[in-house]
Amino acid sequence: MVREHMQKILLIEDNEMNRDMLSRRLTRKGFEIAIAEDGERGVEMAKSESPSLILMDISLPVMDGYEATRQIKADPTTRSIPVIALTAHAMSGDREKCLQAGCDEYETKPVDLPRLLEKIRGLLTGDRDDSLEEPADT
Repeated sequence: MVREHMQKILLIEDNEMNRDMLSRRLTRKGFEIAIAEDGERGVEMAKSESPSLILMDISLPVMDGYEATRQIKADPTTRSIPVIALTAHAMSGDREKCLQAGCDEYETKPVDLPRLLEKIRGLLTGDRDDSLEEPADT
């Protein structure tokens, strides 16, 4: 992992336990973490922080993750930031709903860190496989 330019992840998550655990684990993996506790703040921070990637909880106060993602993807300044939806809902329609809102990827909670890191790296390196299969060796 390249250390010179630390990549910033904006974590938009209202649950303090999830926030603490994820931010600690991602920091240990060498990412810089910015945190927003609701969707509205997340949309503001997507602009002010210019993160490399956004982890978006879907069940958020003030503005849910779907709407926050739609706003981020509708704004030319934040449109290109990859968004990974984090949701406790693992129903079949949820993935489609997240992708329709503009999320680039989808991860269910509780988060499987190795799998999430793989998705993060895939989106950050542009080495993504839209079929969501195992990424090829680089």
